[in-house]
Amino acid sequence: MTDSISDYLTRVRNAISANHRVVEVPASNLKKEITKILFDKGYILNYKFETNEKKHNIIKIALKYHPVTKLSAIRSLDRVSSPGLRTYAGVSNMPKVLNGLGIAIISTSKGVMTDKEAKTQNVGGEVLCYVS
Repeated sequence: MTDSISDYLTRVRNAISANHRVVEVPASNLKKEITKILFDKGYILNYKFETNEKKHNIIKIALKYHPVTKLSAIRSLDRVSSPGLRTYAGVSNMPKVLNGLGIAIISTSKGVMTDKEAKTQNVGGEVLCYVS
């Protein structure tokens, strides 16, 4: 597999469309940082970093749904940059997702952060995905 971030986003999207409560994805440091951002911004309920019986690191993500309408907190997860076509954004042209209602996850020289955090720290970087 060449694009592990795309695989991560697809697993979460598929779990949401199947109304699963928990999804397991293979772990990496970048995926851990994306998961932490999703938790901090309220898109997922909880997460846990574990090692399975085959000694592989995994991330268990508890998805968040509205208690009455059963709609997911994540409406869309869109991969922006891909291994064949990298997409970068500077501080002056930072993307806005749904006019500020969603977030863009950016990989910068100071770590993985949202578009708003990157703008306040005055750094640009690779736009990984849009979440709304």
